[in-house]
Amino acid sequence: MRNVCVIGGSRYFGLHLVTLLRDSGTRVTLVNRGSTPPPPGVDHVRADRSDETGLAAALGGRDFDAVIDQVLYTPVQAAVARRVFAGRTGRYVMTSTMEVYDPATSPLVRTTEGVPVPESAVDPLRAVPSELPWHDPAALARRTDEATGYAEGKRQAEAVLAQDPPFSWASVRSAHVLGGGARDFTGRLAHYTELIAAGRPVAVHARPRPTSFVHHEEIAAALVRSAASDDAGPVNACSPDALDVVRLCELIADRLGTTARYRVTAGEDASPFSFDRWYPMDDRRAVALGLRFSPLADWLPGAVADAAALSPREV
Repeated sequence: MRNVCVIGGSRYFGLHLVTLLRDSGTRVTLVNRGSTPPPPGVDHVRADRSDETGLAAALGGRDFDAVIDQVLYTPVQAAVARRVFAGRTGRYVMTSTMEVYDPATSPLVRTTEGVPVPESAVDPLRAVPSELPWHDPAALARRTDEATGYAEGKRQAEAVLAQDPPFSWASVRSAHVLGGGARDFTGRLAHYTELIAAGRPVAVHARPRPTSFVHHEEIAAALVRSAASDDAGPVNACSPDALDVVRLCELIADRLGTTARYRVTAGEDASPFSFDRWYPMDDRRAVALGLRFSPLADWLPGAVADAAALSPREV
């Protein structure tokens, strides 16, 4: 690929994605609203990706070998992207999420305990249109909780791209991204290291289920590889093994030389990676497509060490 547009990509693994492309010799154009400047050597287009007229005007006559969309959250945004980039690119890659499989966010999602969830569990071509007020964030917030709105928005965005697409498209459904130390703006792994180091209990479900993870550098590399491919549709991006929150805390405690303590939730929210429902991902399609991800044992201890090195102020 000689010329790639990245929408978003200003922080965390998106920033790594941009620099990975740039350092490979690819000309990179970063589209964002201007709050964060691009790295050196990267072109910059300031635009609101939800503003169709403004986005098209800001892009001018540019076209691209591929577009990687890091911040596609709703079907409205997907429809704008289809119209603006039709004829500008032959390849469109959406960064999606494993949360599309969360059975708590849709009665239509079915998972089987003990069976890793394949891409076919959520088929964009069979998505049921949602009547949620995607044009009005405030109304959307009143109609649904944040997790449901996020997961359904991703499902519906995938569905918009899948219907008679004007370009080859893929959605890379990312597992929970870890690693990067202070670059991880979510603070989720640092949350655990801080609690465990301080001897404070971690809030967990009575019977936590495993979940999937991926290293921040490996998800960026997978997006680059997907952009260079013609393989269509969704693909799961995750390490081949899953982990529940208790095992994660044990690993962190071992690294810190201490013991993790727990508090079973009784109605209130649990900690970020504690889940009471099953939806770890199946990686077989990714492997078949050449998107290989390292086992957790190869990178998670280093990610924990990086998080543990953060001061409480940085957490």
